[in-house]
Amino acid sequence: MLSIPSSDVRREWSSVMDTVIREKPVFIKRTRDHMMLSDTGTIWQLIAGVKFIADMYREADGSVTLSARDMDIVANGADEAAARKALVRDIIEYAEEYYQDFERYSAAPNRQGHLPYVIKALVARSPEELEGEVVCRTGRT
Repeated sequence: MLSIPSSDVRREWSSVMDTVIREKPVFIKRTRDHMMLSDTGTIWQLIAGVKFIADMYREADGSVTLSARDMDIVANGADEAAARKALVRDIIEYAEEYYQDFERYSAAPNRQGHLPYVIKALVARSPEELEGEVVCRTGRT
């Protein structure tokens, strides 16, 4: 791997940051640990294929309920646009909670698979950008 020793990263911190922001991610090795330092734009590209697939249900009162297939998040709104905004708001809130208690959430068997969605929510530039990543499908019965 093209790793830079962590001691070199510490010594050349400003240069490494410039490389990460303007050029490419940097791989770092510290003893037996390996990591990647990247800007959020590159991370967004890495998870471009991650979409929030939501089952959509039209309720008897005319409202719309969206249920994220890969996460336990459900939101309701007066129409699809309002439900999508509510779902994204709840996804962002969950992602922040997941990140704050990362050690617990990432170790939980029922939540480990949420990590790509959490990262996507955390690096999105705006809720509106994230709304574009929600794909609504007719709900299963």
